Amino acid sequence: MREDGAVPPYGPRPSAPASGSIRRAELDRLLESAVHDTGVFAGAVFLLASHGQALRLEVAKGLPAESLTPWSRVALSSPDPVAEALRHRRLVWLSDPEELARRYPRTTIALPYHCAAAAAPIVTGTRAWGTLLLLWPGSDTPGAAGPEPDRVAAVCRRLGRFLSAAADTGHAVRPGSAPRTLPQTPAHSRDPAEALAATELVERFPEGICSLGLKGEFTYVSATAAALLGGSVPELTGTRPWQSLPWCTDSPFEECFRGALVSHRPVYFTAMRPPDQWLAFELYPDASGVSVRMSPTGPGPAARAGPARTGTFLGERIPLGEVYQVLHLAAALSEAVGVRDVVDLITEEVLPAFGARTVALLAAEDGRMRVIGRRGYNPGLLEHFDGVPLTCPAPPVRVLATGRPWFFATFEELSRAYPPAVRQEGLHAWAFLPLITSGRPVGSCVFAFDRPHPFPEQERVVFTALAGLVAQALERARLYDASKELAQALQAALLPDSLPDVPGLDAAARYLPAARGMDIGGDFYDLVRVDDTTAVAFIGDVQGHNVTAAALMGRIRPALRSHAVTGTAPVQALTQANRQLADLDPGRFASCLYVHLDLARRRAVLATAGHPPPILRHPDGHAEVLSLPPGLLLGIDPDTDYPATEIPLPPGTVLALYTDGLVETPGVDLDDAMSGLAAQLAQARFESMDRLATTLIDHARRTAPMTDDIALLLIGLAATG
Repeated sequence: MREDGAVPPYGPRPSAPASGSIRRAELDRLLESAVHDTGVFAGAVFLLASHGQALRLEVAKGLPAESLTPWSRVALSSPDPVAEALRHRRLVWLSDPEELARRYPRTTIALPYHCAAAAAPIVTGTRAWGTLLLLWPGSDTPGAAGPEPDRVAAVCRRLGRFLSAAADTGHAVRPGSAPRTLPQTPAHSRDPAEALAATELVERFPEGICSLGLKGEFTYVSATAAALLGGSVPELTGTRPWQSLPWCTDSPFEECFRGALVSHRPVYFTAMRPPDQWLAFELYPDASGVSVRMSPTGPGPAARAGPARTGTFLGERIPLGEVYQVLHLAAALSEAVGVRDVVDLITEEVLPAFGARTVALLAAEDGRMRVIGRRGYNPGLLEHFDGVPLTCPAPPVRVLATGRPWFFATFEELSRAYPPAVRQEGLHAWAFLPLITSGRPVGSCVFAFDRPHPFPEQERVVFTALAGLVAQALERARLYDASKELAQALQAALLPDSLPDVPGLDAAARYLPAARGMDIGGDFYDLVRVDDTTAVAFIGDVQGHNVTAAALMGRIRPALRSHAVTGTAPVQALTQANRQLADLDPGRFASCLYVHLDLARRRAVLATAGHPPPILRHPDGHAEVLSLPPGLLLGIDPDTDYPATEIPLPPGTVLALYTDGLVETPGVDLDDAMSGLAAQLAQARFESMDRLATTLIDHARRTAPMTDDIALLLIGLAATG
């Protein structure tokens, strides 16, 4: 949907089926040209599905399509750079992994690699065709530069003209059944003698040398490499190491290969080949695949650390189990309701995922930082940050100002960056994460570790992405808490503050909302003292659970109360309320039970407008559901008549008025449910209406899920003697 609310004409025009091999070949050629002209190492074309609601990965160049699995199908409405580029018809530029993690945390958790990206819309006029994705090394790599935006726009125009022309001739290019990967064109061919000399050169190296294609398959394995890996050259050639070598399934080989391929940066790691042979691996990627050098080493960091400025050491990658915990937390955060839920999830779930000892969550409120949750921290240690202004240079505040996380592997690093830092016993490393959503600071999250922690690059990216998820969850939770508070205040304002004292009566009321957020109910009740021997009680329920229902209830209850104050009989009160509601024509109806209590004669007159019948407990203890002549709901027919029923009220009688939320249970007959409430009323032991109300509500909570609001009004006549 456009920002102005209009729905754009996404997707190709209908076309007749035709063989698409020639057109797909032209699309492939244009993608190859796009990668070459922009100077990136990889690119991909996403085409809009025929229904116009999702993008499908059609073809990739420079990377296997399976490396982009999280983007194989992208809903057009999703918070994803590929979708956003087409949805808003603009270039999405992500110059480094941290920016990707901040803006698109869900995407980064699925692709936690060091690379930069650009997503550009492929459009012609008002017609949208898809998105071009380009990848290049992260901007902190020396000599690396992103493509020129003008070149990106030019290649998108060429793609758009091609797709438009194909559709106009009735041969639209549609997404295929599965993404395709373009083969890599060799840089140049070598004659047999040159190839033999190169092979002999490699075989003379004391280290093992092998080459992996874009899909991870061995394309060349030296004899030394085969021996170190525990296989033979014929057995390994054409296979993937993590599939053909059993011990590689538990090593970081596959993850490091993908990291090198997607980031286009060298990667180093160590792994053990059983029973006790440690190997150091160095992975060097280019456009055709990954070259691997390996040599025997001891446990721990690789013997060859490689170029420190361009390489990535992954000897201690995040274990898969911890990744699952992070994904579990992401799913849990999507279901968190209030701020307390978010705080509990962060403090209880993240610590085991990253091995942190303590965690604190701070929120930005009224220009200051407030500690809203912690675990493991000494409360006194956080007092320094609680209430500090957002201009303070303290790390939890500074990360909000810069929008970038701050990692300190040791206390010495922290004290150099922030001299006022105080050494905290048992804490040796820190991660300060900004919580920013929609460009607005929400707060910060602080993790501390009980030993020096190097924060490998992949872990930093996941931390940053996690902070984005936490920020979104915290913002939703704060909005929910605010709306809930407003709803509860509105609900309370529409209900009586207290019940009046009426001689000879003991009354109690309860109201329990079942809805969440701004969904508030239309249940209402009241007890009105007319004089020393007369009172009126009524209870009702407006259809719906929202502000409209509550507003309508706010008009019905005062109208009924005005009738009650003058002692209007039930029939006349309901008749007039019905006509008033029908004249409003709100498109909603309301039920109501109206009771006129004559304490001098010990009688009651009742009338109902489609409301559940009251329950009467007799002085001897038995209880029954009263059978009242039915009346139509208020607001349906302005000329409806409401018959009245008169009952005796001897001393010791209890009259229970309630809304359907107290008795309605999925799968249970309503008559049976009301009979069950009568039995509970008969069996209950009580000394006051207040105690009895608590007993009935507690029983309802224990026996059935609460799916609707509950209103309960109990009226007891004092026993004689």
